[in-house]
Amino acid sequence: MSEIRRIGLVGGGVIGAGWAARFLLNGYDVAVFDPDPQIGRKLDEVVENARRVHGKLMSGLALPEGRLTVAASIEEAVRDADFVQESLPEREDLKRQVLARIDAAVRPEVVIASSTSGLLPSRLQAGMARPERLVVGHPFNPVYLLPLVEICGGERTSPEVKTQAAALYEAIGMRPLHVRKEIDGFIADRLLEALWREALWLVSDGIATTEEIDDAIRFGAGLRWSFMGTFLIYRLAGGEAGMRHFLAQFGPALQLPWTKLVAPELTDELIDRLAAQSDEQAKGASMRELERRRDDCLVAVLAGLRANDYAAGAVVKAHERRLMARLGKVAANGDARGRDGELLRLYSGRVLPEWIDYNGHVTESRYLQCFAEATDALLRLIGVDGAYVASGRSYYTVETHIMHLGELKLDDPIEVETQVLAGGDKRLHIFHRLRRLRDGEIVATGEQMLVHVDKGRGARPEEPVRAEVERLAALHAAMARPPAVGRHVGAARN
Repeated sequence: MSEIRRIGLVGGGVIGAGWAARFLLNGYDVAVFDPDPQIGRKLDEVVENARRVHGKLMSGLALPEGRLTVAASIEEAVRDADFVQESLPEREDLKRQVLARIDAAVRPEVVIASSTSGLLPSRLQAGMARPERLVVGHPFNPVYLLPLVEICGGERTSPEVKTQAAALYEAIGMRPLHVRKEIDGFIADRLLEALWREALWLVSDGIATTEEIDDAIRFGAGLRWSFMGTFLIYRLAGGEAGMRHFLAQFGPALQLPWTKLVAPELTDELIDRLAAQSDEQAKGASMRELERRRDDCLVAVLAGLRANDYAAGAVVKAHERRLMARLGKVAANGDARGRDGELLRLYSGRVLPEWIDYNGHVTESRYLQCFAEATDALLRLIGVDGAYVASGRSYYTVETHIMHLGELKLDDPIEVETQVLAGGDKRLHIFHRLRRLRDGEIVATGEQMLVHVDKGRGARPEEPVRAEVERLAALHAAMARPPAVGRHVGAARN
């Protein structure tokens, strides 16, 4: 299978647009077909949402984005694709018809994946000339944040195709879950369906409202599910004897008629009740407002799990390492390597809402964050990658001095320019300028001194890191030395 660079998407609804955002932010070119005349606007809004939360979750790890194209036909969207993802409505007849068209339009070696949430792949591939290349890749909304993707093959799907799809999904920060036996609804949706049916009965019987049911989940079991699921949590509930004791203690309750696993009839009365309670629960918030609230909370949960290197957080952490390696290659091969008379530009972004304090300005710690991100990008540039750090070597910051020269406000576009003042021995001396791009004003400067360590002790960096630091220092030696270099706190400003 050749290198995957171009993604063809057929269907640009909630799931298709989410796929577009995830692929674009991971550097893949994407072509999308959807008959909706508003597809361009909707894609832009979803990608912007994804870009915002990606910046919060993985600040400073933004790859050069891929190019987005809205295609005029299915064939145009997939003709040059290296991988195709179909995300049409859950209608088997429609999917079979369109998958056959995709199969006829793409190169023989290209994998075709369906986002179906429960249709059997053996039935979907029935009309294809090359059914062995169809696989289910079922994601979860929002696709650009949730890492889970269920992979399921049909009767004629080749094992290599499932492996290739899993490798691509991992490359964009997802966690493949292989469904070993073809089954309606796969794994996750069957579990969700059971909960959904019971919730509908509780509303139908007047026992609870939609808000009360959601509260029962989000203030209770839902918090546990985000990191341990069901079986590990119940294992803990069994005490030192574990699952065997839990089943002995609570197993008999399974015989009690608590649940109704057959869904209630969706009568007009029940539909009206559900809709009215849902409207009341939303409290006037728009769909976009709810999406942003959902995404911000997901980022907070993922960041907390990342700090513990556990569950979905471990997936995020592993993807960060992959992005760091890819960014190092991008920097090593691009203009960011530095040229005579030019500063390094290794970090750019926008001021995010959570950066703003009670005065409407960026809080002090965010200036340090911007400089720290630029420093991390510089370290990737000179070769301090995951393998280098794993060997026990790295640079540690020992001094930082920040000068605040101006104010930043919400959504201001920003960029950090970096000058290498000295390096090559144990110390790396750098100077940052934080510039507001809309008017070019420098709003803050940051001077940093870093020391290279090897297994906790100061040491000269190894080749080729040392050579790259010396190269940058030599390039920047002819530049004017910033007047603020070496300035102590309280010194008169020039």
